Amino acid sequence: MKSIFQNFAFGILLLLVLVLLMSIIGKKNITGKEPQLNQNTNGASEVSFWLTKGDGSVLLQKQNTDLVFGTASNNYPVITVDTTQTFQSVDGFGYALTGASAYLINHLSAATRDALLKELFGNDTNSIGISYLRISIGSSDLDTAVFSYDDMPAGQTDINLQHFSLAPDQPNLIPVLKQILTINPNIKILGSPWSPPAWMKNNNSTVGGSLLPRYYNVYARYFVKYVQGMKAQGITIDAITPQNEPLNPDNNPSLYMPATQQDSFIRYNLGPAFQTANLTTKIILYDHNCDHPEYPVSILDNAATRKFVDGSAFHLYNGDISALTTVHNAYPSKNLYFTEQYTASNGIFKDELKWHLKNVIIGSMRNWSRNALEWNLANDTAFGMHTPGGCTTCKGALTIAGNSITRNVSYYIVAHASKFVPASAVRVGSNVVGNLYNVAFKTPNGKKVLIVENDGNSAETFNISFHGKWVTTSLDAGAVGTYMW
Repeated sequence: MKSIFQNFAFGILLLLVLVLLMSIIGKKNITGKEPQLNQNTNGASEVSFWLTKGDGSVLLQKQNTDLVFGTASNNYPVITVDTTQTFQSVDGFGYALTGASAYLINHLSAATRDALLKELFGNDTNSIGISYLRISIGSSDLDTAVFSYDDMPAGQTDINLQHFSLAPDQPNLIPVLKQILTINPNIKILGSPWSPPAWMKNNNSTVGGSLLPRYYNVYARYFVKYVQGMKAQGITIDAITPQNEPLNPDNNPSLYMPATQQDSFIRYNLGPAFQTANLTTKIILYDHNCDHPEYPVSILDNAATRKFVDGSAFHLYNGDISALTTVHNAYPSKNLYFTEQYTASNGIFKDELKWHLKNVIIGSMRNWSRNALEWNLANDTAFGMHTPGGCTTCKGALTIAGNSITRNVSYYIVAHASKFVPASAVRVGSNVVGNLYNVAFKTPNGKKVLIVENDGNSAETFNISFHGKWVTTSLDAGAVGTYMW
C-alpha cells in the first residue's frame, strides 16, 4: 500500500514538473529567444499602427500586425512615453487654404467637392481630420490675381475705408470655408496679409515698400473690418498675423515691416483697435523664418505691446526649428505657432516626407508650437495658380485637374498628425533615440499617440514603453509610423 502511494505521489510530482517545463518552453521560440512582443494569441492588438513608407509603396495604411504590451526584455532602443510630463496644448494641424486652392476646390463637381471636403475635414475613419487653416487677408502670391479689400485708382486714397469689401473672396474662398464649417464647426482659422492696399505704402506698389505711419490707424481699422466682415459671413477668425514674412519684400504681394514698425503698429494701433472693437481674435507676431528669433523677442520685450500679443509664428526656409524654444524660454507665457512650409515641385517623396515630419510636425511640436501648417492645400498640374512673380515651385497637398485629385506628399505629412491628434490634445513626454525622431500626445479622450520618423538609412526595430511595459515594432529607413493606444 505504501509503495502504491509513493508511486502515485511520484507521478503527481512528475506531472507538475512537466507542466512547469512546458510553461517555460512555451515562452521561448524555436531559437530560444524571447518572442516579439507584437505577437498576440487572441488576435486583439492593443496598439493601432499607421504607416507611410518613403518609397510610396505604403501610404497612411493601417497595419494588421498585432502590437501588444508585455514585459519580456530585449536589447532594442526604447522610446518611453510619459504622460506625467505635459507640455503645450494643440490647436491643430492643417494647411494654407490659398485663393488658388479655394478656386480649384470650388470648381470641382458638387459630389466630388463634398466627398473631398469630408475626407479632409471630417472626423470619421475615412477622413484625415484637418483642424487648422491659414488664409490670406487679401491675396497671397498663390491667388488668381493681386488684390486687397480696398484697392483704389492711382493717386486716390480711402482713409475712411468706405470702399472696403470682401467681394474678391465671395466667389470661391468664402463658399469653401462655409462648407468646411458645416463639416468641422470648430476649425481654427488664421488670417495673414501679404500686403496692405498699395495706397497705404511708401512705394504705391503691391511689391515691397513699407506701411506709411500716417496710415497705421487706418490699417488697424482695416483689420477690424476684415474680422467683423468674416464674422458676418459666419466665419470666425481665431487669429491674425500683422504681416506674412515681414522681412521678405520681394514677393508679389509683399511688405517690408521690421520689428520696430510691427511693435509700434501693434502697440499704438492694432492692439487698441481690437480692444475697442471687443474682438477676441488673437494677434500673433512675426510669421517668418526661424533665423531671426530676436524679431519677436524684441517686440515681446516691450510690456506695452506684449499685453496685446498672444504669441509668435514661424516658417523654416531658414534657421533651425529650435528657435521656437528660444522664444518660449524668453517668454514662456506666450504661445508659439508654425504657420508655413512648402513642398517643392521637384521634391523627392522620401526626402520631403523625412524632412517635413522631422522638422515641421515633430520638430515644431517638440519646440512648443500649438499648430503645424503646410503650404498649401491645392495646386493645378502647372503648380498654379499664382500671381505674377508668385511661387512657381510650391506643390500643394493635392493636385487638382478638373475632377481628378492626386494626393501628394504634403497630404501624408500632415495626415500622420491630423488624423490622430485632435485639437486640445496635449503633448506629453517622449525621448528621441538615435535616428528615431518622435513626439507623443494624450488626446482629450485619453488615447496616447506617438508619431515616429526613422531618419536613418537602415530599418530600425525599437520598443515603445508605457507604464512599465513594452511593445516592439520596426520602421524602414525614411518611414513614418503613427501609433495609438
